[in-house]
Amino acid sequence: MRSPFRRTISALAAAVLASTLGLLTACGGGSGGRDSSPTRCDLGGCTVTFVRDGTPEVSILGVTARLVGVQGNQATIEVAGQVVTLPVGGETQAEGFTVRVERATDTEVVVRVSP
Repeated sequence: MRSPFRRTISALAAAVLASTLGLLTACGGGSGGRDSSPTRCDLGGCTVTFVRDGTPEVSILGVTARLVGVQGNQATIEVAGQVVTLPVGGETQAEGFTVRVERATDTEVVVRVSP
């Protein structure tokens, strides 16, 4: 028979594992193929690489993130229905998420979205 302490630790470990797997699988891409927007999620959020001539929309963390456009060093991103414009390196809040534009080139825009 296991002690109550061991049962509690086992249950806690199972809960942490389940929530971690849930967060990591909450990261989806575009429609797939050459034009899809690659995503990478970890415990701190998701990083999306929007290909400028590819799919401008992904589903991450239970919401939709979309690249609306880029003008100079300003990127316009829509997260969960809220549109924000910020410079490369800039960070703001959108519908409870932290949105940061990490870089923008002629071919891609990399955005970090964190809960």
